Amino acid sequence: MDEDALHRLIDLARGRRLVALTGAGVSTESGIPDYRSPEALERPRNPIHGPDFIRSASVRRRYWARAFVGWPRFRLARPGAAHLALAGIEQSGALAGIVTQNVDRLHRVAGSRDVIELHGALAEVVCLQCGAVEDRDAVQERLHAKNRALAALAAQIAPDGDADLPLELVDDFEMVACASCGGVLKPRVVFFGEGVARSVVDAAYALVESAELLVVVGSSLAVFSGYRFLVRAAERKIPIAIVNRGPVRGEERATLKVEASTGETLAALERSLCGRAID
Repeated sequence: MDEDALHRLIDLARGRRLVALTGAGVSTESGIPDYRSPEALERPRNPIHGPDFIRSASVRRRYWARAFVGWPRFRLARPGAAHLALAGIEQSGALAGIVTQNVDRLHRVAGSRDVIELHGALAEVVCLQCGAVEDRDAVQERLHAKNRALAALAAQIAPDGDADLPLELVDDFEMVACASCGGVLKPRVVFFGEGVARSVVDAAYALVESAELLVVVGSSLAVFSGYRFLVRAAERKIPIAIVNRGPVRGEERATLKVEASTGETLAALERSLCGRAID
């Protein structure tokens, strides 16, 4: 780690009201892969697009088959050092809240209270007809009853919490419908090509505008839904610190960038802000 950059981050954060904007890089250390790291780019993968999911039953079948196989491993992921550090900084009173682009809910599991899930969470499923929300584990149980042979299949987890499957296994997969009305089920997340709800965006803007330092953690901000908050902070002349390995969209607007492990860096930041010596 660049010790000089770390100490500059600590000096920048000390005495300020922090807001964190987090991305996939805080969860890769928990075993959840991302889309844009060098490792991910070696195994390119087409994400699900929302309009295709709504329009096509075959796309929905492909998603749910892969999600069914991937979910058991995805749900076992535990918070990493970055999640735990942010929760600790919040508990100390130095962090006002988190805007996360992640759908794994690990910030909440780690103990963070004020979390805006920009893209929703895979732990919930919504009916596109009646709007009923169902717990993902409950849907998994119903899917298991119809696809017992597939349940034993072991597969490597993918960025969306799903897994890659041979086409013949997808074709034989049986989906389930909404338990309330029989409608089409969709994970309660924002897929590519979909917009974030205005109320969520407004709440995130309000949190960012309350910051005295915006800390961007583990995100390239390649997607506009996250990048806009860096832009808003820059427009409001709020200092910006970035902790991320690799290029970040808009990093020229930042006061400081630390190219290092998100977990190691935030753990050191927590130790300092919470009155514990840095090792």
